[in-house]
Amino acid sequence: MINQDLIQYLEGFMPFSSKERELIDAKFFPKKIKRKEKLLKAGEVCKVYTFVVKGCFRMYGVDDKGFEHNIQFAAENDWIADISSFYTQKTSQLNIEALEVSEILQVQQQDLFFLFIEVPKLNRIFKVMIEHKYIELQNRVLQNFSSTAEQRYLDFLEQYSHLSNRLPNTQIASYLGITPEFLSKIRKNIQIKG
Repeated sequence: MINQDLIQYLEGFMPFSSKERELIDAKFFPKKIKRKEKLLKAGEVCKVYTFVVKGCFRMYGVDDKGFEHNIQFAAENDWIADISSFYTQKTSQLNIEALEVSEILQVQQQDLFFLFIEVPKLNRIFKVMIEHKYIELQNRVLQNFSSTAEQRYLDFLEQYSHLSNRLPNTQIASYLGITPEFLSKIRKNIQIKG
């Protein structure tokens, strides 16, 4: 079975029969990705949902002044896709880029919808996953207008503790909406307090 990492992740929610595992395995395809390679470019339609087996990705948008704004990171045992573009099949305003050499598993929209019908448990799992991502996004929006930059950084460390040492300051600062220099000041202040 090529997709052992994926099956193990999904079975963390609920077990599957061998037939269900085979159906899932048949619809996901593996891919190796180079650092800085894009899975999605703004202006394209997001046609696949991606499970990260190994590596790290960022999803970001670019404002009208050319500044990049990181929206999400995904590493091992996480998913990444422009959900809006994937479900509506309209062009995306976002980019998804590998920050490291990565190994992924992808499923195309029609294959995922087929699996939702044939393996209803998978549909329930995706519903829960999307609800969790929605809650994360909602909390992030609230933090952006009600928290200090230091608190946003502490929240980032809590949410992405496994990535804080893997990501360059520029990527973390972009996610927090601050400059790398200001992030350095925040880190120094935290060290002094601690």
